[in-house]
Amino acid sequence: MNSEDPRSIHPRRCINAAGVRELCGGVSDMSIWRWLNDPALRFPRPIYIAKRRYWREAEIVAWLDALAAARDAA
Repeated sequence: MNSEDPRSIHPRRCINAAGVRELCGGVSDMSIWRWLNDPALRFPRPIYIAKRRYWREAEIVAWLDALAAARDAA
């Protein structure tokens, strides 16, 4: 039996767009598209597997943490 918390962040776990939207507070797919197309935001790039987009969960969490740190520093 695995005693690990299923919600813990794994550096290699990949999540699909629905998982990214959930992590980012329930944003729309259009928001994800806009973030990907805005170089100033430095949103993590997806990995494509069989024409589907996946992101490393740890990269999304790190991006969100960086936004929060920038906000707190301002």
